[in-house]
Amino acid sequence: MGFEPKTIDGISYREALPPDGRVPTVTALALHGYPTSSYLWRNVAAEAAGVGVRFVAPDLPGFGDTPADLPGTWEHQVENVERFRRALELEGVALAVHDWGGLIGLRWACDNPGAVSALVITDSGFFPDGKWHGMARTLRTEGEGEQFVENVDRELLGAAMRQITPGLTDDVLDEFFKAFADADRRRSQLDLYRSGDFPKLEPYRGKLAALGVPTLILWGARDEFAPVAGAYRFSKEIPGSRLVVLEDAGHYLMEDEPERVATEIATFLAELRG
Repeated sequence: MGFEPKTIDGISYREALPPDGRVPTVTALALHGYPTSSYLWRNVAAEAAGVGVRFVAPDLPGFGDTPADLPGTWEHQVENVERFRRALELEGVALAVHDWGGLIGLRWACDNPGAVSALVITDSGFFPDGKWHGMARTLRTEGEGEQFVENVDRELLGAAMRQITPGLTDDVLDEFFKAFADADRRRSQLDLYRSGDFPKLEPYRGKLAALGVPTLILWGARDEFAPVAGAYRFSKEIPGSRLVVLEDAGHYLMEDEPERVATEIATFLAELRG
């Protein structure tokens, strides 16, 4: 398949193409969250390429192999998605999002409705009355956030993430620790969370439904950061959407149930081909 990093306009990304030279009729654009990278989508990409889909996943600036592009604010990351889309000349993408990738990507989709042909929403949020979890509140607090990002080393990150997803392998942790690789990346995390005021989503009420595109909502029932109630809320707010809840998966559902997640998303994307 090939899912090795490439770079365009300063943004690292991974891309999976259908085998045997088949021309894809659907392109998926997948956005990761915190503190992950395009590597999160590796299994989904392989399955999607196998059903004839072009699957593209960038490392948002400050994550994976893309250097930080300060300030790392929510608004700037939305701009970075558009910058990446234009650089690759992507049109009519099926947008797949997870965690912060949802807050960033769904905002981008609503701002650029003609660029999106379908949505895959996993374990995220997009609600003006949202509430931040404990770690996020730490990152949003002056002093506490700085201390947090300065003290995180690979061992600590691994211990924390394996409490959430016990089966995480070393290669996954190596990829995700890149978010803490230098001072600018750590600063970028603080910028992102401190710009993450949920009332900014007030103007976006109803806009996901207004896109009028096929939507898959795929969620881990054991998610402690984006509780499954959010999945049902998305389902209610987007008429005609398909809801799938994985009872044994948590927040990082791509790592908890890689085969099931890959199959669910690939099947949905294949259906878009008509």
